[in-house]
Amino acid sequence: MFNAALIAGCVCVFAWLYLVAAHGHFWMVWRLRAPSTLPIPRDFATPRIAAVIPARNEADVIGRAVRSLLRQATLSAKDGSQTIDLHIFVVDDNSSDATANAAREAAASQVQRVTIITGSPLPLNWSGKLWAMQQGLNEALKLDPDFLLFTDADIEHSSQNVAQLVAIADGGYDMVSFMVKLYCRSVAEKLLIPAFVFFFFLLYPPEWVRSSSHRTAGAAGGCMLIRPAALERIGGLATIREAIIDDCALAAAVKSHRGKVWLGVTQETHSLRPYNSFGGIERMIARTAFNQLRHSAGLLAATVVGMLLIYVLPLALIVSGSPRLAAVGATAFALMVLAYLPMVSFYGLNALWALTLPFSAVFYSAATVHSAINFWRGEGGQWKGRAQDKY
Repeated sequence: MFNAALIAGCVCVFAWLYLVAAHGHFWMVWRLRAPSTLPIPRDFATPRIAAVIPARNEADVIGRAVRSLLRQATLSAKDGSQTIDLHIFVVDDNSSDATANAAREAAASQVQRVTIITGSPLPLNWSGKLWAMQQGLNEALKLDPDFLLFTDADIEHSSQNVAQLVAIADGGYDMVSFMVKLYCRSVAEKLLIPAFVFFFFLLYPPEWVRSSSHRTAGAAGGCMLIRPAALERIGGLATIREAIIDDCALAAAVKSHRGKVWLGVTQETHSLRPYNSFGGIERMIARTAFNQLRHSAGLLAATVVGMLLIYVLPLALIVSGSPRLAAVGATAFALMVLAYLPMVSFYGLNALWALTLPFSAVFYSAATVHSAINFWRGEGGQWKGRAQDKY
């Protein structure tokens, strides 16, 4: 028994050594941000941006999202500046609240820059969000934009956000995506939101996403800029119309057609959506987790075992009573804290929160199992009253 525990502990240590040293530097948050200074794009005198916002029952946040896009600053540099020509398409996806009115009120004197689209009923073989995006896309393409911005109704953009996205794209990228700073104030959010972003970048290391020589492709759906030509090459959104994890599916499609994808973080643009309770965050994870595992019971079992081995075993070894096992566990735990600390710092939390990652891992493992159970019950992919991932 002692030898088995020691071997498992050593495997855990080597796993963390690999993650820290060779897994795309995913944990080095400071390397994932956009450059602080970006040149004015060479290719466009006045970049035309069509922003598409799918919105279903978002009356409480859509106004701030629209106003933040209307306040976008010009692209600027020492030798001049360029004006951004930005038009917003809000798709009211059969909302039962005042989403459309809230968007109109936010437009105020700039109503000519905002188009409100009343969504049509959801057809077969489309996910709800992608169908709303498609309806906005149909109208947006009539403007012949240089870029399309797909963004969520709960995202408040910094004044320089679109300028940053365009400038990064001008470096040769077909698709640019920011993981915005998520809402993180309650105890549940402090325990689980930084861990969510940490796990996301572990799955999709941005350095690998940005590399043409690596197959990994990922994006964060709250803020995605894409060239229309790249979208046309993949066959449009219809190619991924049934995707539940639509952002990563879009990035994968772009990259599979020799497109270049950039993924990173921004601290200035943030989400307005709070997850005040553990239940709210659990439902958010359970919506897509089993879909991420391709509905495989084998991958589910491997994931749960792997999470327990990598994140929980170090604590068990520390309290095992054996000095040798405790030393191995402490080594693994120290590497874990080293990797997680930058994300905790990014969210402005006390460094002691870096010690809580094992507990977050247990929570996410349980949510993943719940996601599988929902799928097998025919209730998978629950979002806005729709079950979109069914067995």
